[in-house]
Amino acid sequence: MSKSVILAEKPSVGKDIARVLGCTQQKNGYIEGAKYIVTWAFGHLVTLAEPETYDEKYKTWRLEDLPMLPANLKLAVIKKSGKQFSTVKQQLHRNDVNEVIIATDAGREGELVARWVLERANVKKRIKRLWISSVTDQAIKKGFQQLHDGQKFSSLYKAAQARAEADWYVGMNATRALTTKFNASLSCGRVQTPTIAMVAEREKEINEFRPETYYQVKAKAENGVSFWWKDEKSGNARIFSNEKTEKLLEQVKNKKAVITSVENKEKQQGPPLLFDLTELQRECNQRFGYSAKETLNALQRLYEAHKVLTYPRTDSRYLSSDLTGTMKERLHASDVPPFSKFVLKINQQNLSIAKQMINDKKVSDHHAIIPTEEPPRFSNMSDKEKKIYELVVTRFIAAFFPDEKRVETEVKADIEKETFTAKGQTIKQAGWKEVYQTDKTQDKNEGLPAMKEGETITIVKSGSDQGETKPPSPLTEANLLSAMENPTRFMKGEDKQLVQTIKNTGGIGTVATRADIIEKLQNSSLLEKRGKTLHLTSKGKQLLDLVPDELKSATLTAEWEQQLDEIEKGKLDKNEFIGQMQKYAADVVADIKHSSKSFKHDNITGTPCPECGKLLLEVKGKRGKMKVCQDKSCGYKKNISKTTNARCPKCKKQMELRGEGDGKLFVCKCGYKEKESSFVERRNKEKRDKASKQDVKKYLNNQEQEEMNNPALAEALQKFKKGND
Repeated sequence: MSKSVILAEKPSVGKDIARVLGCTQQKNGYIEGAKYIVTWAFGHLVTLAEPETYDEKYKTWRLEDLPMLPANLKLAVIKKSGKQFSTVKQQLHRNDVNEVIIATDAGREGELVARWVLERANVKKRIKRLWISSVTDQAIKKGFQQLHDGQKFSSLYKAAQARAEADWYVGMNATRALTTKFNASLSCGRVQTPTIAMVAEREKEINEFRPETYYQVKAKAENGVSFWWKDEKSGNARIFSNEKTEKLLEQVKNKKAVITSVENKEKQQGPPLLFDLTELQRECNQRFGYSAKETLNALQRLYEAHKVLTYPRTDSRYLSSDLTGTMKERLHASDVPPFSKFVLKINQQNLSIAKQMINDKKVSDHHAIIPTEEPPRFSNMSDKEKKIYELVVTRFIAAFFPDEKRVETEVKADIEKETFTAKGQTIKQAGWKEVYQTDKTQDKNEGLPAMKEGETITIVKSGSDQGETKPPSPLTEANLLSAMENPTRFMKGEDKQLVQTIKNTGGIGTVATRADIIEKLQNSSLLEKRGKTLHLTSKGKQLLDLVPDELKSATLTAEWEQQLDEIEKGKLDKNEFIGQMQKYAADVVADIKHSSKSFKHDNITGTPCPECGKLLLEVKGKRGKMKVCQDKSCGYKKNISKTTNARCPKCKKQMELRGEGDGKLFVCKCGYKEKESSFVERRNKEKRDKASKQDVKKYLNNQEQEEMNNPALAEALQKFKKGND
């Protein structure tokens, strides 16, 4: 009997699929059943080959060897994933296998994961595609009942391939050219460089801003209402002249106000659209301070492990019409505190999801993020996961409630021929805002006392509020995500058609890559976070000065995204696009080669390199600090300190491990210091210490051999911590 190989993107998803399909024979790297063999990748198993694959000379970075423009890019198996690739390849080539079912994430990148494996393994068998938005048992069963012909997604693969190859040609060449020309570790790319440029533009606006003092004049009437002056022609309520303000105050002091109009407007507001990834990342950053990457990682767990939310990497805030029949089950799964009372109300009043949430035309690959039919188990969730889940469910439940209705009142008064206004509102129906009733941002119900046109009221008090115009705020991750999604704010003076193009293409990058880009820019020391805001580093500022202008343009990047979209839709030939990218890469290299500019390190130390004599740089990484030679061709590096999970006994903060050999010290920011040997001895004596002597010995033996980014130290210390909790 012939079988089908199912290729999932991760082991957890593969195991879920195997369980649902009744595959029970657990093997090394795959699970087999009567009809199916389920295997998996670890994300990517295959990637584009390194430059030295095409020519040995590329092993050394030299400016004269650029640009690197192989006619066809080759694929290579990722070294650390080699064993699993061999396992997958072996299953794919079995004689009893006649078809492959791609079950990687349903999107551009997921398609690339699977197709590169098939191409590198030289598999020519029939392909089918599982396309699902959640990994619940029900979704998996339904998905296998509706498998698609794999050829239907060939253009999606070509678009993904084009994106990866374009990034190789432009990124590899530009990064090597910058690094070798200026003898500094400088990387740039088609999305990350315009992203840095937007942060730089905001900082320029802040630096060039000059504050102005303004005044707002108010007159309090005998009925308790405060009326505010407003320029009748411009509608501006601010006065930028102290002299004019004083004159106006004197003019209206203790005078009569004649009501000239009372206008009541009935307003209604529908519930907010559902979450796509970017909107949810923004919300989490604003509410909880989570980075875009943190939000995406938690969402991925809620999707894959907990199975309570649908596919997260979506750019749609709408649902397709075929989902309306699943709402009852999704609401039932959401019927847990604190949502139970709202679900009860929806059921009692037979409420349906708002019509504006359903739009087939605005759902491409995936619909908005909503709950699945799987009830949550909060005890298994981290605090971060619980908060994000509750945000999604709140937005989903609110979509069933009616519009909020209010009456907005504006009263205009004439005081000595000057116009003053007062505003109030009365909530008639809370509607969907009832679901957010504990939210601090909920609108207040502030009505005005009854007044009628022609009525005269005495002004009992007048005064002014003084303020100062504020500069634009530094960008937070939430702001930067918005700017990447719609960069038109940073495109002053650009051609209107190009501005419209960038709106239509959905900005720079994709919902799936923006979080990684922002994190990469911080890890590369091009951006830094101060509190909640992002700022340009000296390195980032210099990079923008060194790269060609076109590479800083959000417009160019958006045009590339548009072309990728056209490839996906079958409207543009992939090879034509790649030809453009090769030419562009060559132009970028030529620009950098002929540059007369220079780069100045701002992290240089007074310590000479023991290998070549040049001064060392101090580099701060995720797990600590190291000294590296400023000459990339030398390659010397030495660890200074490691950030550990060991907690200071005084202030409980994480400590750094500094020094070498017997002189190693744990150091805390509060000033506490302790020798490594004393630290180990102290922890080993503590009664609640669960780590064994063998753990401690292993921990000590590994210290000298560990690279800075090796998590073994953190893991060992985490055991100490857990034992002490």
